[in-house]
Amino acid sequence: MFVRTESFKEFLRFYPIVSGLVAINLLLWLLIYVFQFSFALDLLRAGVGNNYLVSQGEYWRLVTPILLHGGFAHALFNSFSLVLFGPALEQMLGRVKFISVYLLAGIAGNIGTYIVAPNAFYQHLGASGAIFGIFGIYVFMVLFRKHLIGSANSQIIMVIFILGLFMTFTRPNINVIAHVFGLIGGFALAPPFLRKAKPFSIWVNRAKHESNSHGSTGFNPNRWNRRSVRGRGYGKNILWGVIIFLVLLALANNIL
Repeated sequence: MFVRTESFKEFLRFYPIVSGLVAINLLLWLLIYVFQFSFALDLLRAGVGNNYLVSQGEYWRLVTPILLHGGFAHALFNSFSLVLFGPALEQMLGRVKFISVYLLAGIAGNIGTYIVAPNAFYQHLGASGAIFGIFGIYVFMVLFRKHLIGSANSQIIMVIFILGLFMTFTRPNINVIAHVFGLIGGFALAPPFLRKAKPFSIWVNRAKHESNSHGSTGFNPNRWNRRSVRGRGYGKNILWGVIIFLVLLALANNIL
């Protein structure tokens, strides 16, 4: 579920929303921080979260911070989280529901930030509230929709969830309120959005695209079996290696 065995081309075809969001994150980082184009810098100034300006009627600032980041490490970390945890949910919910949950959870995080300090003039940005919204849906699955997520994946989610909360409350310069409200938003949206969801399966994607390519609904699941089994073993080791690495970074309080 969280181990990627797709090729790069397959990933782009199977998960266009996740791919598009990652592309936007990294493209905006390039335009703003590397090339520093004037229109990109204007976009940053006009889109960064600012509660005081929201109170003055600039309500778009409840949405635009979701797509903006404070530097390469910030954009990369949130994009990595999307690549790791977004694909399964995009398949389970469908493209429209997935992007809706992502944006609504991010907006919930920004609204929570505004409610707590409506006149604050400090700036905030990043997709962390939306990412925590994804975690909120997975946590709901672990608690109330166990048929949608296996025990091994449940363990991974809870480890990442606990680590995420630990970093939220121990690292400096973190918008804690956005994380918490994003998490609550995703959890609250989970019941209606998961109503018709089915467990993630890589074969569903490959069967659908095989059917679209050749005009036939039949497919041979063994066609990718050798590559899938080989990739799964390496992927699991890499995933747990990343988790351990993040734990060490969090304990050192130096991540990002």
